[in-house]
Amino acid sequence: QGPVVESGGGSVQAGDSLTLSCKIPAFNFINYNMGWFRRAPGKEREFVAAIDRSGADTGYAQSVKGRFTISRDNSKRTMDLQMSNVKPEDTAVYYCAAGRAYSGTYYSGSSEYDYWGQGTQVTVSS
Repeated sequence: QGPVVESGGGSVQAGDSLTLSCKIPAFNFINYNMGWFRRAPGKEREFVAAIDRSGADTGYAQSVKGRFTISRDNSKRTMDLQMSNVKPEDTAVYYCAAGRAYSGTYYSGSSEYDYWGQGTQVTVSS
C-alpha cells in the first residue's frame, strides 16, 4: 500500500453511476490539495477533477463537467469522485493524486502533485 490509496473502480454500463474514493493515511489530509487524473488506452494521462484543501474550490475537465463531482470530508480524511451518466469514453485507469497545498486554489497540472496512487480501472460498456 502506497501513500495514496484509491478504491471504487469497476465495470459499469453507460448511464450508470460510480464513486471513486481516495485516502492518504500517512499524511495530514488537510494540508493537501487532491485531484483525479485518468489514462485511457493509447492516450496520455489527462486531468479530470481537483479540489483544494478546504473543499471550497473545485475544477473539472470540460469532458466531465456536469457529470462528475469531486468532494472531500476533512473530518474523515477522504476524497470522492462521484461519476454519473458515465460514457464509454470515460473508460480509463483513474489516478488519485495529492499535492502539498501552498495556495488557496486547486491544482490542475500533474506536476503540482507530489504523490500518486497506483490507479483504479473504470470500464464503461455501451
